[in-house]
Amino acid sequence: MASTSSYGAQVSALLLFALMVVSSSRAAFAADFYQEFDLDWGNNLANIVNGGQLLTLSLDQTSGSGFQSKKEYLFGRFDMQLKLVAGNSAGTATTYYLSSQGPTHDEIDIEFLGNLSGNPYILHTNVFTQGKGGREQQFYLWFDPTTDFHTYTIVWNKQRIIVLENQEAIGIPFPNSQPMKIYSSIWNAEEWATRGGLVKIDWTNAPFTAYYKNFNANACLWSSGTSECSSSSTSSPSNAAWQTQDLDAIGRRGLRWVQQYYMVYNYCTDLGRFPNGFPPECI
Repeated sequence: MASTSSYGAQVSALLLFALMVVSSSRAAFAADFYQEFDLDWGNNLANIVNGGQLLTLSLDQTSGSGFQSKKEYLFGRFDMQLKLVAGNSAGTATTYYLSSQGPTHDEIDIEFLGNLSGNPYILHTNVFTQGKGGREQQFYLWFDPTTDFHTYTIVWNKQRIIVLENQEAIGIPFPNSQPMKIYSSIWNAEEWATRGGLVKIDWTNAPFTAYYKNFNANACLWSSGTSECSSSSTSSPSNAAWQTQDLDAIGRRGLRWVQQYYMVYNYCTDLGRFPNGFPPECI
């Protein structure tokens, strides 16, 4: 593997599918979790503390836990700082994603798959459009996501989910009409998460806890069947830089670096799944 102290350290932000990771514990935003999110399952395993500045999700043998945003959005940039489960987290999955509702839902999916102590976490990504997913990619994380908070950003605009392009012109569905909420959870995924389910959860290490802080949404709010970005106001999020954001030269080089050294799985190279030809976006 390439050394992260050389080229990797020069990449301040790397976007993978719908993910941008900034390896820093500093942030200029600090939304109140009480105002932004509902703890929707897990009872006392989900908690908001520190006056609304920190949220924790835990998993034990009785249940996992999760939260969802109070608001819905149609396009935006969503920043969240996470610190993942430390130590032996094998069999656990911690998620951070956007999703609409219903059988034909859209979803931008990020999952962090737990590991045996000393092994890297796996980042699992997928995108659903009109109820259909199957766009999985997996990468080893090239840093330790358990020792400090790292910023994870989803950028979703009309042209792309970084770096999934809108290719509706050639018949490939793209999530651009269904408003989504932000969700996160930690749950028992031992049947598949670590080495394809070979390594199970060691419950002597429970509870397993993930930590969240410094949420920020620069996005188009959805309310009463319409988006605020239809407003012509100069202060509207429709005028924000994320609306046309794409990978710059550093981001493209960083993406190639991670694909070369850290990619574990790519649906666009899985002949077993697509013996009659890969999906058109792969080509």
